[in-house]
Amino acid sequence: MDVQRPVWDAPTRVFHWAVGVLVGAAWVTQHMLCGYTMAALLLFRLVWGVIGSDTARFARFLKSPLAALGHLARLHRREPDTEIGHNAAGGWMVLVMLGLLGVQVATGFCANDQISAEGPLAELVGPDNSDWLSHIHAVNFRLIEAAIALHLLAILTYAVVRGHNLVWPMITGRKRLPDTLPAPRMASPVKALGAFCLAAGLVTFVVLWFGS
Repeated sequence: MDVQRPVWDAPTRVFHWAVGVLVGAAWVTQHMLCGYTMAALLLFRLVWGVIGSDTARFARFLKSPLAALGHLARLHRREPDTEIGHNAAGGWMVLVMLGLLGVQVATGFCANDQISAEGPLAELVGPDNSDWLSHIHAVNFRLIEAAIALHLLAILTYAVVRGHNLVWPMITGRKRLPDTLPAPRMASPVKALGAFCLAAGLVTFVVLWFGS
């Protein structure tokens, strides 16, 4: 018998949707402010991947590359969704996306637009390195766009081919699973708030100290 189980905690869900909003907002609003916010979110997610809920922890959802390939090889089969968190392939997609976003934030802190705006660490790395990192910043964004497109394609494929709704659980935090599966342990949201405040404080310090 299937029952509703909590699978995604609120901090993980807020991070997921906030990243999507920030990537889109960077095009039409305060680009640098979005970058600073993204930096704080990424630092939080790295910490939450160690101390957070079971489904948020890297050690729980990162499987071997062979396991990921094996999962993709079975993608055409219409099977019940029994994954409590990320599947073997999805875990690697998370890692790739975090890596790309990390590169984007790091290069953005050192980049310049060759007019008036520059990241807080641009002077520290020097003009030549800043120009080179600005180029990497632009190229990497294309890779992020490609990764987002792949992510959306995967969601559509799971819905059409396997009949799995991956979006609704990321909204509600719950999904229907066999009652024989244990519910994942959920970490305290107070712990998440503390981790984010520390991350935001560190980013603020770097911006104010080096960008002044």
